[in-house]
Amino acid sequence: MAETALLAIDQGTTSSRALAFDRTGRVIAVEQEEFAQGYPRPGWVEHDPEVLWATVLSTARKAFSAAGDKGFQIAGLGVTNQRETTLVWDRTTGRPIHNAIVWQDRRTAQACARLRADGAEEMVAARAGLVLDPYFSATKLAWILDAVPGARAQAEAGKLAFGTVESFLVWRLTGGRVHVSDATNASRTSLYNLAAGDWDEELLRLFAIPRAVLPRVVDCAGHYGDTDPVIFGRPVAICGAAGDQQAAAIGQACLKPGEMKSTYGTGAFMLVNTGDEPVRSRARLLATTAWRLKGRSSFALEGSVLSAGATIQWLRDGLGLIARASEAAGLAAGADPDSGVYLVPAFSGLGAPHWAPDARGIITGLTRGSGKAEIARAALDSVAYQTLDLLNAMTADGVAVRTLKVDGGMARDADFLQRLADITAVEAVRPVNTESTAWGAAFLAGLGAGLFDAIEDARALWRADRAFRPGMDEAARTRLVAGWNAAVKRALA
Repeated sequence: MAETALLAIDQGTTSSRALAFDRTGRVIAVEQEEFAQGYPRPGWVEHDPEVLWATVLSTARKAFSAAGDKGFQIAGLGVTNQRETTLVWDRTTGRPIHNAIVWQDRRTAQACARLRADGAEEMVAARAGLVLDPYFSATKLAWILDAVPGARAQAEAGKLAFGTVESFLVWRLTGGRVHVSDATNASRTSLYNLAAGDWDEELLRLFAIPRAVLPRVVDCAGHYGDTDPVIFGRPVAICGAAGDQQAAAIGQACLKPGEMKSTYGTGAFMLVNTGDEPVRSRARLLATTAWRLKGRSSFALEGSVLSAGATIQWLRDGLGLIARASEAAGLAAGADPDSGVYLVPAFSGLGAPHWAPDARGIITGLTRGSGKAEIARAALDSVAYQTLDLLNAMTADGVAVRTLKVDGGMARDADFLQRLADITAVEAVRPVNTESTAWGAAFLAGLGAGLFDAIEDARALWRADRAFRPGMDEAARTRLVAGWNAAVKRALA
């Protein structure tokens, strides 16, 4: 008799992945395919929805097959995704009417500025828990409806469907039978009322979004529907969904108020559990849904760094300084420790706590002695400095920061994590299972399929691998951080 397994689809900003896990969280199969980013104009970022779907379909089928070859049967499927990325498709044909507008995209900065000038920011913060920024889905959706001829009239007539990536994937996986958004992704649109747990009529009016285009909001675990039999050769129950950062927090067992994680992928995202009530930030952090189960929500505060791993990709693809992302740390190790070189990676603006969509990336402190190593060092350190900015904002909001659980691709690099601990003066703890995001989605699928009893079961499945403790001299750290702060001021100017 086959052993039970869970399949997670992890659709990210630069690649699509599919992982199969056993019930203890052990990875038994993993598949990944990268895809191209589209940059039609400066500050604009797009994905081809059909490429997203093709890479998801390919990787999911391969992981499903690999699990079967090892004697496992998939009992449930969970989906996690790049959040805020916005898609609109025809309800009859299933075809997208425009490329997906990615969370990093800044094209609606002026629209946000107009709304802010009209005094709308307070209402958005009070109802949605978010700041007015092009990062979120609402202005992206409005832009598509206005930019594509006839789209707004079709949307008002109920002929179009909007969704973030998990909505689009569930639609495609079920052959167009299910149009839903889990509560975590819904809470990233600027259209969702955190306290009420549903779409907000005032926010819909503010952003000029017809309700007919919206998906039904569902819990993060439950039976949404079955996959079309043609996808895997048999129906598979879709039983879990969460945005990537919320899924990672569940995978990291951040289940009690005050427990915190930071994920280092394309961007870097810090979440701290705040319990049963959304907390209004005084430091321009975001209130967001951590999960919703059986109709009851838990909440988190979040800080968002727009460029983390993306900065290392820029070293590779933009500058050609390295052939593989894994080479960055080795190159940086040869840098002059007193070079004074800083890189502020505001390629698409700066996220929390600045929320400056018009900021642009800069390198400061260059001398004739500066070289590839110093730029690599500055690129890696920029992720640590931005993490420190988020930690300072968390502290300003009354969060006691003691330990930071870390995951994501960059967390595999011990040198980076030691530098992170040194610059932030906070212990960083890496788990045994660094696939926290995919495991969080798989765990939710297991919860929805009845393989787990409660979300607290995730805690027993989490184990620490290694702790990285601060070791830098405080005077040296103070000097380095002062240089970073000066560089950020220049980028903001």
